[in-house]
Amino acid sequence: MVDSRYDVIIVGGGLVGLSLAALLGRTGFRVALVEARPPQLDWPEDSIDLRVYAVSRVSEKLLHDVGAWSDIVPFACAYRDMRVWDAGGSGEIHFDSAELGEPNLGHIVESRIIEKALLAVLQTLPTVQVFCPVAIASFGSDDGAQSVRLEDGHSLSAPLLVGADGKQSRVRDYAGIHAKVSDYGQQALVAVVECERGHGDTAWQRFLPTGPLAFLPLRDGRCSIVWSATSDVAKRLLALDDGVFCQALGEAFEERLGKVIQVGKRVLFPLHRQYAEPTVAPRIALVGDAAHVIHPLAGQGVNLGFKDVRELAEVLLQARRQGRDIGRLSVLRRYERARKGDNMATLLAMDGFKQLFGSSAPPLRWLRNTGLDWVDKAAPVKNVIMRSAMGL
Repeated sequence: MVDSRYDVIIVGGGLVGLSLAALLGRTGFRVALVEARPPQLDWPEDSIDLRVYAVSRVSEKLLHDVGAWSDIVPFACAYRDMRVWDAGGSGEIHFDSAELGEPNLGHIVESRIIEKALLAVLQTLPTVQVFCPVAIASFGSDDGAQSVRLEDGHSLSAPLLVGADGKQSRVRDYAGIHAKVSDYGQQALVAVVECERGHGDTAWQRFLPTGPLAFLPLRDGRCSIVWSATSDVAKRLLALDDGVFCQALGEAFEERLGKVIQVGKRVLFPLHRQYAEPTVAPRIALVGDAAHVIHPLAGQGVNLGFKDVRELAEVLLQARRQGRDIGRLSVLRRYERARKGDNMATLLAMDGFKQLFGSSAPPLRWLRNTGLDWVDKAAPVKNVIMRSAMGL
């Protein structure tokens, strides 16, 4: 059996765990990253990952700072405009990056592109060791450290254990932290589609009575769709043959890009909100989906995770400069306090949007349409919303 000591053990090799390992590794922390799933490093040239993210400008900066962005941007699609409208009325809002003097609002990027770039960065960092693919056999604690025993015989220990292992986090369960879960009663249908007209570097979102429908621009001219609907509607949409589905999708989207002429594989994902309380424990911290899961209607989930990464890394770096134990609860609570407000505000905002735009009540329908039109004409308010969404 191999015994290894580190400064930080990160469980979870998704985008949040990888970026945290890269950021800590670049500042000299000794990091062990553990992931059971083998990475996807090769794929057919003309294929598109069904998992795509709207990477905000502040998340772009994080990926640039860790040295991954230069490998990501050739495969990303910058979107310069966003159009949002309501199926229950005439309200519509148009966000344009040019109004802020910015080149874009963000980038739509496949998950596997970001993952591959971050893994390449980790290979250049001598203080980071990746254990993948290997499952965790058990957790433990002793002598002021957390320990992880792997199924391949390795035993790792560190003053801090970070759970970046998603909404079913084993680290969170080990820490005895409760996650509050609420089912949205919706599922998201995800697919890649081709339309008659190009997307024009624009992200589109229409609020339907059964849930929001998003068209996200991809680098090859196609769009990734995220169609959130009540579970029964989502299952019916999945069961349609391709031709009927394309027609239904085009009608739901008001054919803003002409007819939908082709659809690839369709997959359903159940939607729910989840929030861990607390997000830290002695020598344990949670980041990303292990700490919070929100509705995908504004594409902020991964961006919240990247904000967690930035904040936790800054807290740990400051503690090290001050000669403090990075696993002490008093240190980790600084991270929790710094992120709690933003995470909760975003979660509640997503819930509020879902309730507001999911209601067919005439007063709420009038309110949201009037609000969309008012914000569209109120440039200062609209600019604040854009800058907030961009993380600026």
